[in-house]
Amino acid sequence: MDFTNPYELLVATVLSAQCTDERVNKVTPALFKKYGTPQKMAKAPIEDIEELIRSTGFFKNKAKSLKTAAIDLVEKYEGEIPQELGPLVELPGVGRKTANVVLGNAFGIASGIVVDTHVTRLSNRLGWVRGENAVVIERELNPQVPQEDWVMFSHYLISHGRAVCKARKPACSHCFLEETCPKIGV
Repeated sequence: MDFTNPYELLVATVLSAQCTDERVNKVTPALFKKYGTPQKMAKAPIEDIEELIRSTGFFKNKAKSLKTAAIDLVEKYEGEIPQELGPLVELPGVGRKTANVVLGNAFGIASGIVVDTHVTRLSNRLGWVRGENAVVIERELNPQVPQEDWVMFSHYLISHGRAVCKARKPACSHCFLEETCPKIGV
């Protein structure tokens, strides 16, 4: 996703729920031009936010979360993004995944492994975890990976999941793990 500061990353990550990064990157330039700070987003008419983000899906919920989170950021944190997991996940629309993305990619803070659909799929296929619960998967993966590698580990799995280990037709013959992968669920 394209961003130039922690707030833009937070917004883009909230928008990425049930949406592709490509679509988010088409929406955010106009959104950031108009409402690129928590102060501006907090004052924005909700209908305007909805219209700008409509194509990301679930736009009414996302617009409400973005506006309310912006108000909270202004009122509680002087418009700054908290650099701790606890305060971040208290913001509307921000769960552990979004908080881990922001902390890791905007601040270099490894608060936990980002568990998205690709990390979930690969972790299950490789037999590292069982199940779909992102919090449980994060809890099980974190001790298996050195903390200093958490941010890049997520990036590697996401990239591999998009390019090779796809949900419907994994390209196992092109995978460097083919010999050792148990291919669970394939």
